[in-house]
Amino acid sequence: MPIQEAKYIWRNGKMIPWAEATVHVMSHGLHYGTSVFEGMRAYNTKHKGVCVFRNREHIERLFFSARVYRIDITKYSVDEIMQVCKDVVAKNDLESAYIRPLAWLGYGEMGPASFDAPSELMVAAFPWGAYLGDEGLKSGIDVAFSSWRRNAPGTTPAGVKAGGNYLSSRLVSQEAKLAGFAEGLGLAHDGTVSEGAGENIFIVMNGKIYTPTTASSILSGITRDTVITLAKKAGYEVIEQSIPREMLYAADEVFLTGTAAEITPVRSIDRLPVGKGNRPATSQIQDMFFGLFSGETKDEWGWLDPVA
Repeated sequence: MPIQEAKYIWRNGKMIPWAEATVHVMSHGLHYGTSVFEGMRAYNTKHKGVCVFRNREHIERLFFSARVYRIDITKYSVDEIMQVCKDVVAKNDLESAYIRPLAWLGYGEMGPASFDAPSELMVAAFPWGAYLGDEGLKSGIDVAFSSWRRNAPGTTPAGVKAGGNYLSSRLVSQEAKLAGFAEGLGLAHDGTVSEGAGENIFIVMNGKIYTPTTASSILSGITRDTVITLAKKAGYEVIEQSIPREMLYAADEVFLTGTAAEITPVRSIDRLPVGKGNRPATSQIQDMFFGLFSGETKDEWGWLDPVA
């Protein structure tokens, strides 16, 4: 999906014009994938105006990811970068936005370890619609399992939102899309279900909701946590367990979650229709999720952080 440029980007403490936010081609992050990032959204809400959704949780995860790879962004606090996320939305006059904080190792040293490569940090915000399409949000999408497995435990940490991890996502997603599907699903190293190329996965069977555990080579998504919270609020039993591939073929409903994907129903898997085509649980959770912004769902968790 093409990037719709905004006017300004925050980088290393300064708000600069979008076109000036460049890096040197010998930057460490470009050569070794030493970057960590977040994907966040700002919504125009009914009662609080423009709000960043779950700002604190995203920025806390950014700091955690940076710590694992020793990308030092501790000259800033979590609260400061939360404020930057709001400032960059306001500076660009955006009523809804996708927000991308990114920390990476910059120019100055070569070699994988490179303890002295400088750390850099930026936050961008720009307009972005439904990642898997507006029609997909309504009618569901067609997905397929990829031949590529997700990263195994003890290789690179799947629970860290690192740029290098998304090489796996590129392989999974491109294979599926070249075959005519909207998105690809990955299996964990042991053949159980992991996640989508950029989404967590949920299945509904016999009135219960299942999702893979955090040990299934997944990124423990913030939208995933949102859905678990909302589903329990609605009275569903949510079970985190290892999920065999064939369980998806027997499911009544399947949906994907993520900041970009939001809550997107799955219509078919490997060209097999999901359930009977009706999606009561998915629709209810979608209504509760988007109701946070329309005002129909009370934000009792403090997830909406007003920009103004």
